[in-house]
Amino acid sequence: MNRDTVAFLRLKSALVRKELLGMIHHAKTGHTGGSLSSVDILTVLYYHVLRIDPKHPKEPDRDRFVLSKGHSVEGLYTILADRGFFPKEELASFSSYGSRLIGHPSVKVPGVELNTGALGHGLSCSVGMALAAKRDHSDVRVYCLMGDGEQAEGSVWEAAMAAANFDLDNLTAIIDRNRLQISGETERVMRLESLEEKWSAFGWDTLIVDGHDMAALLHAFALDPKPHKPRMIIAQTVKGKGVSYMQDMAKWHHGVPSEEQYLQAMQEMDILIKEVTIHE
Repeated sequence: MNRDTVAFLRLKSALVRKELLGMIHHAKTGHTGGSLSSVDILTVLYYHVLRIDPKHPKEPDRDRFVLSKGHSVEGLYTILADRGFFPKEELASFSSYGSRLIGHPSVKVPGVELNTGALGHGLSCSVGMALAAKRDHSDVRVYCLMGDGEQAEGSVWEAAMAAANFDLDNLTAIIDRNRLQISGETERVMRLESLEEKWSAFGWDTLIVDGHDMAALLHAFALDPKPHKPRMIIAQTVKGKGVSYMQDMAKWHHGVPSEEQYLQAMQEMDILIKEVTIHE
């Protein structure tokens, strides 16, 4: 694995965390914990994996990304702005009256493929995109990020069955496995394990990775697809990753830091950015 690539991605993810926290604090609303847990996954996708062009967001041969856990949109908006899909200054309008940067992904925002937020829909739409690409003999790849609490939705498993049935080896799904949802621990709300065995039984090429290890994520996304099999990456993550008082706390599924908490988070982010810079 290229050391420079890993270092670049680690620094980017730290900067994204800092930016999205500022956006949530300014807007006084946001899904903080799940946005922080998914940042590293999004960073690897948008800065290394996806074939996209910010200057031509509707290029027919672009790869597609669907944020099925649409409530955790803050990281996606931050990255899209940094990549140049829209001006960074627009982030300050997040969740304000008249802004296109609403609390869930909207196709009014360049780079967003699908309005999402109703959990369980994203994978079904991703299956349709991947199937269309297959029938068009296109090399487009489709990626879909889901939450782990979302796995309780029946439509997820209908989509899982369809993807395997249609041999969609151009489809990769990722689960942000932080083990917490708004009502508590996933294993207390609705037992999910063994997720790996479930997805494998549905005909998917399934693997488990550390969702905060850039090298592990890069390796997982770089693996050649198994013929006729969609891929499932179960990314083990920590809700609220990067902010000490938010980590592994269900109450931060949705929440806005107080002024004191925000300043502490910014100090922790600055320390993280410095450590990443010096270490690399």
